[in-house]
Formats: sequence, structure tokens, C-alpha cells
Amino acid sequence: MSVAIHQSAIVSPGADVAEGASIGPFCTVGPNVTIEAGVELISHVSVDGHTRIGAGARIFPYASIGLAPQDLKYKNEPTRCEIGPRTLVREGATIHRGSVGGHGVTTLGADCMIMAMAHVAHDCTLADRVILANNVMLGGHVEIGDTVFVGGGTAVHQFVRIGRQAVIGGMSGVEADVIPYGSAMGNRARLIGLNLIGLKRRGFSRPEIHALRAMFRLLFREPGIFADRLAQALERYPGDAQVAEVLAFITAASRRGLCKAGRDTAAEDEDEAAA
Repeated sequence: MSVAIHQSAIVSPGADVAEGASIGPFCTVGPNVTIEAGVELISHVSVDGHTRIGAGARIFPYASIGLAPQDLKYKNEPTRCEIGPRTLVREGATIHRGSVGGHGVTTLGADCMIMAMAHVAHDCTLADRVILANNVMLGGHVEIGDTVFVGGGTAVHQFVRIGRQAVIGGMSGVEADVIPYGSAMGNRARLIGLNLIGLKRRGFSRPEIHALRAMFRLLFREPGIFADRLAQALERYPGDAQVAEVLAFITAASRRGLCKAGRDTAAEDEDEAAA
């Protein structure tokens, strides 16, 4: 296989472009960029910095990847950006490289989908199969676990963590950490329950879901001091892997604290009744 580079594209001599890649009209590729096999830059794409785009990724028009972070402290240090294989980056999305104030790299895992006009700021870490819907805005240093969906127009504060298999409703403002398997939404997002639909679709068993629901009720619906309820949960579910994952997430170090629970909703009640 050969590399297909449109005559209007500008590819710096130092760029490492693998066979089978396709660089479309009016794209620009910087000298420290690595483009792996089967990558397609459709048109008008800008890739710069020490950036690697994984095999089979597709980048749509007017996306910008690996350019300098929006950080006034940044002085053009050689930080990095890594895009995982088969990830889709749609029209107008921006993904900035890391900063020296963070861990120096912005990372997207495999099979992610970054929809139109979404923004991934410096030093963010997205695991595999993350979907950011249109116009999602991630502040710097955000961490998102695998198979998370973030609804359109949502803004996520810098340093927030979102646990795996969580779902964030559209037009939300997420200021604090969202537990794994959680469902959060709102102008100042609140934890409204578990991502029950997602858990069922991904084959979690009824006992696994029931254990997570019981843990959620204990931690976020029962009265009393949260630290005491957390201690009860740690004693009550010593052998449950999913519950242990949530509890470990809660007890881990955090810059933003834990997303507070909101009220029960009719949709949550219906989902629980059907579980």
C-alpha cells in the first residue's frame, strides 16, 4: 500500500506517515506527527505537535489535533497528544496537546467518538469507547473512564473524574466527580441514579445490577453521615467487583470532590421497577 496525499495538503518532511494512510485536500501535518496505517484525514484537518494518531482513525474536516493548549503558562514545551486506533473525530472538534503543568500528554483511547465542535483540553485522559456528543467542552486534566457517554452541550470542569460506564445528560454542567456506572445531569449536575439502561445493554447480570442499586441506595439515599454509610458499604460488599470499583473511585484522591445526589426521578423509578 502507498500513502495517498492530496496535492493541496502540506505534510512536513519530518512527519511519519504510514502506508495506507490518506491525507485529504488542504490538510496540514506538522513535523513531529506520527500517522499510523489506515488513518484518514478527510480534508482541512490540522495536526501538529508531538502527536500520534492511531491506526484506522478518521478525522473529519476542520478538526484540530495536537495544537498548543489554551494555557497562558505554556511556553511551547514538547508535550504530546495521543489518539487511539479507530477513533472518530468529527467536524470542527479540537483536541489540544498536554502541558508541563499536567502530565504532559492528552490521551484518547481506542474506538472513541468525538462529535462535531467538541473540545478536549490539555492533559485530558479518555479511555476506550468514550463518546462526546456535539459541543461538549472538557476543561483541562479531566479523566473519563471507558464506555462513557457525555451528552451534547455539556461542560466538564477541569480536574473532574468520570468513572467508567457512566452517562452524563445533555446541557449539563459537571463540577464534581461522577461515580462509575452513575447517571448525572443538570445545570449544576447531580447524580440521579445509575446508568441502568447501559448496564443492561452491556450484559451485566441481574445480581450485579441489584448489588449496585443496593449500594447506591445506601450511599446516596439513606439518611446519616456519608462517611458512616461509606464504611458500611465497604463492610457489606467485600467480594463484589463492581461495587468495589465504585467504592475505590469514591475513596481515591480527588481535586473536585464527589458529585452530590439529586432527587429520585420518575425515569429512575421505572428503570428500577423493570430491573
